[in-house]
Amino acid sequence: MTMKDSYGRKIQYLRLSVTDLCNYRCIYCMPESGVIKKRHGDMLSIEEMTGIVRAAHRLGVNKVRLTGGEPLVRRGIVSLCRNIKAIDNAIELGITTNGSLLAPMAGILKEARVDRLNISLDSLNPDTFSKITRGGDVRDVADGIKAAQNAGFDNIKINCVLLNGINDKELFEMISLTREHPVHVRFIELMPLGVAKEWDSSRFMTTASAEKYLQNAELLRIDGVARVYGFPGYKGTIGLICPMSHSFCPSCNKIRVTADGKLKPCLHSDQEIDLKGLSGEKLEQAIRDGIMQKPESHRFGLAGSATGRNMNEIGG
Repeated sequence: MTMKDSYGRKIQYLRLSVTDLCNYRCIYCMPESGVIKKRHGDMLSIEEMTGIVRAAHRLGVNKVRLTGGEPLVRRGIVSLCRNIKAIDNAIELGITTNGSLLAPMAGILKEARVDRLNISLDSLNPDTFSKITRGGDVRDVADGIKAAQNAGFDNIKINCVLLNGINDKELFEMISLTREHPVHVRFIELMPLGVAKEWDSSRFMTTASAEKYLQNAELLRIDGVARVYGFPGYKGTIGLICPMSHSFCPSCNKIRVTADGKLKPCLHSDQEIDLKGLSGEKLEQAIRDGIMQKPESHRFGLAGSATGRNMNEIGG
Protein backbone atom coordinates (compact mmCIF):
# COMPACT_ATOMS: atom_id res chain seq x y z
CA MET A 1 0.00 0.00 0.00
CA THR A 2 1.13 3.56 -0.70
CA MET A 3 -0.21 6.36 1.46
CA LYS A 4 -0.34 9.88 0.05
CA ASP A 5 -1.11 13.06 1.95
CA SER A 6 -3.62 15.63 0.75
CA TYR A 7 -0.94 17.25 -1.46
CA GLY A 8 -0.03 14.02 -3.25
CA ARG A 9 3.24 13.33 -1.41
CA LYS A 10 4.00 9.66 -0.78
CA ILE A 11 4.60 9.16 2.95
CA GLN A 12 7.18 6.41 3.29
CA TYR A 13 9.40 7.54 6.19
CA LEU A 14 8.81 7.42 9.95
CA ARG A 15 11.11 9.11 12.43
CA LEU A 16 10.38 7.54 15.80
CA SER A 17 11.81 9.11 18.95
CA VAL A 18 12.45 6.42 21.56
CA THR A 19 13.38 8.80 24.41
CA ASP A 20 13.69 12.49 25.19
CA LEU A 21 16.63 11.81 27.51
CA CYS A 22 20.27 12.26 26.54
CA ASN A 23 23.70 12.04 28.14
CA TYR A 24 24.63 15.33 26.46
CA ARG A 25 23.05 18.79 26.76
CA CYS A 26 23.77 20.25 23.34
CA ILE A 27 23.26 24.00 23.38
CA TYR A 28 20.82 24.11 20.44
CA CYS A 29 18.87 21.00 21.42
CA MET A 30 18.21 21.03 25.17
CA PRO A 31 18.01 23.52 28.03
CA GLU A 32 21.16 23.67 30.15
CA SER A 33 19.17 22.26 33.06
CA GLY A 34 18.27 19.19 31.02
CA VAL A 35 14.73 17.86 30.89
CA ILE A 36 12.15 16.99 33.51
CA LYS A 37 11.93 13.22 33.45
CA LYS A 38 8.43 12.10 32.61
CA ARG A 39 6.63 9.24 34.29
CA HIS A 40 7.39 5.85 32.80
CA GLY A 41 3.72 5.33 32.01
CA ASP A 42 3.60 8.52 29.95
CA MET A 43 6.17 7.21 27.49
CA LEU A 44 5.70 4.68 24.72
CA SER A 45 6.67 1.14 25.61
CA ILE A 46 8.78 -0.99 23.27
CA GLU A 47 5.63 -2.95 22.43
CA GLU A 48 3.70 0.24 21.60
CA MET A 49 6.54 1.48 19.40
CA THR A 50 6.57 -1.84 17.59
CA GLY A 51 2.82 -1.55 17.04
CA ILE A 52 3.17 1.96 15.62
CA VAL A 53 5.83 0.82 13.17
CA ARG A 54 3.69 -2.14 12.16
CA ALA A 55 0.67 0.08 11.51
CA ALA A 56 2.74 2.65 9.63
CA HIS A 57 4.27 -0.09 7.51
CA ARG A 58 0.79 -1.28 6.53
CA LEU A 59 0.19 2.27 5.29
CA GLY A 60 3.31 2.26 3.12
CA VAL A 61 6.15 3.31 5.41
CA ASN A 62 9.31 1.44 4.42
CA LYS A 63 11.96 3.54 6.15
CA VAL A 64 12.23 3.98 9.92
CA ARG A 65 14.77 6.05 11.83
CA LEU A 66 15.07 5.78 15.60
CA THR A 67 15.99 9.07 17.26
CA GLY A 68 15.99 10.76 20.66
CA GLY A 69 17.21 12.40 22.79
CA GLU A 70 19.91 9.79 22.60
CA PRO A 71 18.36 6.48 21.50
CA LEU A 72 21.16 4.36 22.94
CA VAL A 73 20.21 5.36 26.49
CA ARG A 74 16.78 3.77 25.99
CA ARG A 75 16.37 0.36 27.60
CA GLY A 76 15.17 -2.17 25.08
CA ILE A 77 16.54 -0.35 22.04
CA VAL A 78 18.10 -3.53 20.64
CA SER A 79 14.85 -5.46 21.13
CA LEU A 80 12.98 -2.70 19.30
CA CYS A 81 15.40 -2.96 16.38
CA ARG A 82 14.85 -6.70 16.20
CA ASN A 83 11.08 -6.24 16.40
CA ILE A 84 11.07 -3.77 13.52
CA LYS A 85 13.11 -6.01 11.24
CA ALA A 86 10.83 -8.92 12.18
CA ILE A 87 7.86 -6.95 10.82
CA ASP A 88 9.60 -6.84 7.45
CA ASN A 89 13.32 -7.24 6.95
CA ALA A 90 13.02 -4.95 3.91
CA ILE A 91 12.26 -1.97 6.17
CA GLU A 92 15.30 0.32 6.05
CA LEU A 93 16.18 0.82 9.70
CA GLY A 94 18.46 3.62 10.82
CA ILE A 95 19.50 5.21 14.10
CA THR A 96 20.60 8.77 14.75
CA THR A 97 22.98 8.84 17.72
CA ASN A 98 25.55 11.14 19.27
CA GLY A 99 27.95 8.19 19.07
CA SER A 100 29.29 8.48 22.61
CA LEU A 101 27.76 5.17 23.70
CA LEU A 102 28.22 3.41 20.40
CA ALA A 103 31.57 1.66 20.90
CA PRO A 104 30.25 -1.25 23.04
CA MET A 105 26.95 -1.47 21.13
CA ALA A 106 27.94 -1.24 17.46
CA GLY A 107 28.34 -4.98 16.96
CA ILE A 108 25.07 -5.72 18.77
CA LEU A 109 23.17 -3.21 16.63
CA LYS A 110 24.63 -4.76 13.49
CA GLU A 111 23.51 -8.20 14.64
CA ALA A 112 20.04 -6.71 15.23
CA ARG A 113 20.05 -5.82 11.50
CA VAL A 114 20.23 -2.04 11.82
CA ASP A 115 21.01 -0.81 8.31
CA ARG A 116 22.34 2.71 8.79
CA LEU A 117 23.86 4.99 11.40
CA ASN A 118 23.80 8.78 11.49
CA ILE A 119 26.21 10.24 14.04
CA SER A 120 25.88 13.79 15.31
CA LEU A 121 29.30 15.43 15.44
CA ASP A 122 29.44 19.22 15.34
CA SER A 123 33.18 19.64 15.91
CA LEU A 124 36.42 17.67 15.91
CA ASN A 125 38.02 20.19 18.25
CA PRO A 126 37.86 18.92 21.87
CA ASP A 127 37.19 22.37 23.33
CA THR A 128 34.51 23.30 20.81
CA PHE A 129 32.90 19.88 21.14
CA SER A 130 32.80 20.17 24.93
CA LYS A 131 31.27 23.65 24.63
CA ILE A 132 28.53 22.51 22.26
CA THR A 133 27.66 19.35 24.19
CA ARG A 134 28.21 20.93 27.62
CA GLY A 135 30.90 18.53 28.74
CA GLY A 136 31.14 15.76 26.13
CA ASP A 137 34.42 14.14 25.07
CA VAL A 138 34.92 13.94 21.32
CA ARG A 139 37.15 10.88 21.78
CA ASP A 140 34.11 8.85 22.82
CA VAL A 141 32.46 9.65 19.49
CA ALA A 142 35.64 8.82 17.57
CA ASP A 143 35.73 5.44 19.33
CA GLY A 144 32.08 4.89 18.44
CA ILE A 145 32.65 5.64 14.75
CA LYS A 146 35.63 3.29 14.63
CA ALA A 147 33.65 0.52 16.35
CA ALA A 148 30.76 0.99 13.92
CA GLN A 149 33.10 0.70 10.93
CA ASN A 150 34.68 -2.42 12.43
CA ALA A 151 31.20 -3.88 12.94
CA GLY A 152 30.46 -3.51 9.23
CA PHE A 153 28.51 -0.25 9.02
CA ASP A 154 29.74 1.11 5.71
CA ASN A 155 27.46 4.06 5.02
CA ILE A 156 27.97 6.18 8.12
CA LYS A 157 26.66 9.73 7.93
CA ILE A 158 28.15 12.40 10.18
CA ASN A 159 25.72 15.25 10.86
CA CYS A 160 27.26 18.64 11.62
CA VAL A 161 24.93 21.49 12.58
CA LEU A 162 26.25 24.88 11.44
CA LEU A 163 26.71 27.26 14.38
CA ASN A 164 27.99 30.71 13.50
CA GLY A 165 30.67 31.90 15.89
CA ILE A 166 31.16 28.40 17.30
CA ASN A 167 32.16 25.86 14.64
CA ASP A 168 32.13 28.05 11.52
CA LYS A 169 35.95 28.07 11.34
CA GLU A 170 36.15 24.27 11.46
CA LEU A 171 34.26 23.28 8.31
CA PHE A 172 37.34 22.51 6.25
CA GLU A 173 38.54 20.15 8.97
CA MET A 174 35.22 18.33 8.86
CA ILE A 175 35.36 18.11 5.05
CA SER A 176 38.89 16.71 5.29
CA LEU A 177 37.50 13.65 7.09
CA THR A 178 36.22 12.45 3.73
CA ARG A 179 39.70 12.31 2.22
CA GLU A 180 40.81 9.18 4.05
CA HIS A 181 37.58 7.88 5.55
CA PRO A 182 34.51 6.46 3.73
CA VAL A 183 32.08 8.65 5.68
CA HIS A 184 29.44 11.08 4.53
CA VAL A 185 29.77 14.44 6.27
CA ARG A 186 26.56 16.46 6.10
CA PHE A 187 26.31 20.14 7.03
CA ILE A 188 22.87 21.08 8.34
CA GLU A 189 21.47 24.56 8.79
CA LEU A 190 20.37 25.32 12.34
CA MET A 191 16.62 25.88 12.65
CA PRO A 192 14.95 28.33 15.08
CA LEU A 193 13.31 25.60 17.10
CA GLY A 194 13.12 25.02 20.85
CA VAL A 195 15.94 26.72 22.75
CA ALA A 196 17.42 27.99 19.48
CA LYS A 197 14.23 29.93 18.79
CA GLU A 198 15.44 32.55 21.26
CA TRP A 199 18.89 32.90 19.70
CA ASP A 200 20.00 36.04 17.89
CA SER A 201 19.85 35.77 14.12
CA SER A 202 23.64 36.19 13.95
CA ARG A 203 24.04 32.67 15.35
CA PHE A 204 22.45 31.14 12.23
CA MET A 205 24.38 30.43 9.04
CA THR A 206 23.56 28.85 5.70
CA THR A 207 25.31 26.04 3.86
CA ALA A 208 26.84 28.69 1.58
CA SER A 209 29.55 28.86 4.24
CA ALA A 210 30.49 25.27 3.42
CA GLU A 211 30.01 25.64 -0.33
CA LYS A 212 33.03 27.91 -0.60
CA TYR A 213 35.18 24.89 0.30
CA LEU A 214 33.52 22.78 -2.41
CA GLN A 215 34.47 24.77 -5.51
CA ASN A 216 36.59 21.91 -6.84
CA ALA A 217 34.15 19.22 -5.79
CA GLU A 218 31.63 17.53 -8.07
CA LEU A 219 27.89 17.46 -7.42
CA LEU A 220 27.30 13.73 -7.37
CA ARG A 221 23.59 13.43 -6.68
CA ILE A 222 20.56 14.64 -4.78
CA ASP A 223 20.03 12.24 -1.88
CA GLY A 224 16.67 12.97 -0.29
CA VAL A 225 17.04 16.46 1.19
CA ALA A 226 20.82 16.61 0.71
CA ARG A 227 22.92 17.84 -2.19
CA VAL A 228 25.90 15.47 -2.20
CA TYR A 229 29.40 16.47 -3.36
CA GLY A 230 32.66 14.60 -3.68
CA PHE A 231 36.29 15.38 -4.40
CA PRO A 232 38.20 13.21 -6.89
CA GLY A 233 40.06 10.49 -5.03
CA TYR A 234 38.32 11.10 -1.70
CA LYS A 235 36.78 8.08 0.03
CA GLY A 236 33.77 9.93 1.41
CA THR A 237 31.29 12.62 0.39
CA ILE A 238 29.94 15.94 1.66
CA GLY A 239 26.23 16.73 1.89
CA LEU A 240 24.44 20.06 2.32
CA ILE A 241 21.02 20.14 4.00
CA CYS A 242 19.30 23.51 3.78
CA PRO A 243 15.96 23.65 5.64
CA MET A 244 16.25 27.41 6.12
CA SER A 245 17.64 28.69 2.83
CA HIS A 246 16.02 26.11 0.53
CA SER A 247 12.74 24.65 1.74
CA PHE A 248 12.27 20.98 0.85
CA CYS A 249 8.65 20.82 2.01
CA PRO A 250 7.36 19.91 -1.50
CA SER A 251 9.27 16.61 -1.33
CA CYS A 252 8.73 15.85 2.38
CA ASN A 253 7.83 12.18 2.77
CA LYS A 254 7.99 11.77 6.55
CA ILE A 255 5.97 11.78 9.71
CA ARG A 256 7.36 11.92 13.25
CA VAL A 257 6.28 10.25 16.47
CA THR A 258 7.54 11.52 19.81
CA ALA A 259 8.65 9.33 22.69
CA ASP A 260 5.42 10.12 24.54
CA GLY A 261 3.34 8.94 21.61
CA LYS A 262 2.39 12.07 19.70
CA LEU A 263 2.35 11.96 15.90
CA LYS A 264 3.61 15.24 14.43
CA PRO A 265 2.55 15.71 10.81
CA CYS A 266 5.20 18.44 10.53
CA LEU A 267 8.33 19.05 12.58
CA HIS A 268 7.52 22.75 13.00
CA SER A 269 3.80 22.53 13.67
CA ASP A 270 2.23 22.55 17.11
CA GLN A 271 -0.30 20.00 15.86
CA GLU A 272 -0.01 16.59 17.52
CA ILE A 273 -2.13 13.44 17.34
CA ASP A 274 -2.06 11.10 20.35
CA LEU A 275 -1.23 7.50 19.43
CA LYS A 276 -0.52 6.17 22.90
CA GLY A 277 -2.90 3.45 23.99
CA LEU A 278 -4.22 2.85 20.48
CA SER A 279 -3.97 -0.43 18.62
CA GLY A 280 -5.36 -2.22 15.59
CA GLU A 281 -7.62 -0.26 13.28
CA LYS A 282 -7.85 2.72 15.66
CA LEU A 283 -4.07 3.13 15.58
CA GLU A 284 -3.91 2.76 11.83
CA GLN A 285 -6.71 5.29 11.36
CA ALA A 286 -5.00 7.80 13.66
CA ILE A 287 -1.80 7.54 11.62
CA ARG A 288 -3.79 7.88 8.44
CA ASP A 289 -5.48 10.99 9.83
CA GLY A 290 -2.10 12.43 10.76
CA ILE A 291 -0.76 11.90 7.28
CA MET A 292 -3.77 13.63 5.77
CA GLN A 293 -3.21 16.60 8.09
CA LYS A 294 0.35 17.26 6.92
CA PRO A 295 0.56 20.93 5.98
CA GLU A 296 1.75 21.96 2.53
CA SER A 297 4.77 23.63 4.08
CA HIS A 298 6.13 24.95 7.34
CA ARG A 299 5.66 28.66 7.91
CA PHE A 300 8.60 30.10 9.73
CA GLY A 301 11.61 32.21 9.10
CA LEU A 302 13.92 33.41 11.82
CA ALA A 303 10.74 34.11 13.80
CA GLY A 304 10.90 30.50 14.87
CA SER A 305 9.07 27.23 14.73
CA ALA A 306 5.47 26.96 15.97
CA THR A 307 6.16 23.83 18.02
CA GLY A 308 6.60 24.32 21.74
CA ARG A 309 8.95 21.34 22.07
CA ASN A 310 12.72 21.28 22.14
CA MET A 311 14.47 19.15 19.55
CA ASN A 312 15.24 16.39 22.05
CA GLU A 313 11.48 16.07 22.68
CA ILE A 314 10.68 15.62 18.99
CA GLY A 315 13.52 13.54 17.60
CA GLY A 316 16.55 14.86 15.72
